Amino acid sequence: MRDLLRLATSALLAHRLRSALSMLGIAIGIASVILLTSIGEGTRLFVLAQLTQFGTNLMTVVAGKSKTIGIPGVLGGTTHNLTIDDAGAVARLPGVAAALPVAVGTARVEAGERGRSVLVEGVTPDFPQMFQVAVRAGSFWPRGDPRRGAPVTVLGPKLARELFGEENPLGRYVRIAGVRFRVIGLLQPKGQMIGMDLDDIAWVPVATSMKLFNLDELFEIIVSYPHAGLAGQVEGTVRRLLTVRHGGNEDFTILTQAAMLQVFDKVMSVITLAVGAIAGISLVVGATGILTMMWISVGERTAEIGLLRSLGATRGQVRLLFLSEAGALATAGGVSGLAAGMLLCGALRALVPGLPVETPPDFAVAAVLVSLATGLLSGVLPAARAAALDPIEALRAE
Repeated sequence: MRDLLRLATSALLAHRLRSALSMLGIAIGIASVILLTSIGEGTRLFVLAQLTQFGTNLMTVVAGKSKTIGIPGVLGGTTHNLTIDDAGAVARLPGVAAALPVAVGTARVEAGERGRSVLVEGVTPDFPQMFQVAVRAGSFWPRGDPRRGAPVTVLGPKLARELFGEENPLGRYVRIAGVRFRVIGLLQPKGQMIGMDLDDIAWVPVATSMKLFNLDELFEIIVSYPHAGLAGQVEGTVRRLLTVRHGGNEDFTILTQAAMLQVFDKVMSVITLAVGAIAGISLVVGATGILTMMWISVGERTAEIGLLRSLGATRGQVRLLFLSEAGALATAGGVSGLAAGMLLCGALRALVPGLPVETPPDFAVAAVLVSLATGLLSGVLPAARAAALDPIEALRAE
């Protein structure tokens, strides 16, 4: 083994430029795969973290039956209004921790001379606990009949800062779509979720929101349950209850967060693999370069091969020698490409802080193994050619 490594290393060092150029193809391929798959994996983990920051024991009921094509309530199904009473009935089901009716609209929120158009969400006091959102100051409106509204609002911290600066907004009044509301609460900063700024929203009672935006149905009903083991049971009871309430028609769609996360995870994994495969095309170029170099090397070293055979080297040992050279060449290129890819990922994190880039350790190990396998495959034909040479004819080549 020691002689084998020494011979392979000396053969590669004898043609440094040619070896370096052959390594470059593999290095570019591995660097491309590492960079693109790291962006894909980082994006997958980022979105999953965004979707699960409120917990995974949630399911959403939307109006309209989603069939093989189309989206609920638009294509492929009929709609039936989801009401506050529907949400109340769901909340009383066994296994259901809470059912949150949601009515959404966009309106201009004004305080004095300042104002901005933001998302206005109609919810109930179950919202903070269901979505793990803390109230920094004040409180949500008290529990009561959700069908009765009130001119009160809870502001996100960004919206409150835009409207009132550093002043305390509690007890102050704002106008939402021209209607006067009293600020009774201020939420803790929560950040963004899939592009939606949760700190720039005004929350009002759901009945008030429906009246404000002239809505006769809810946007959705969000159902929470204690643990993931109840997901199937809760989904079944919710489906049966709403089917009965809607006259025997299952004209709604239930989306469980766990199912959505599973589908999204699979989709992003496929995308990451596809992107990595596209980047892997450059590995084919690198493999071709190694194959060409090794093929030329066999022709140049015919006499050396004859000498090795005359000294007792077997065909298998000659084959192993050239395979080792190809493997060493590709592995060195792979390690260089891995280092370059990691540096590029670090540079992207520094230059674009918001860009999710994540390189799992198994990706790095796989990159080195792939480069080794690529080198061995590239060296098969040249090694077979070298092993097939007749030692006497090979010595005559000198």
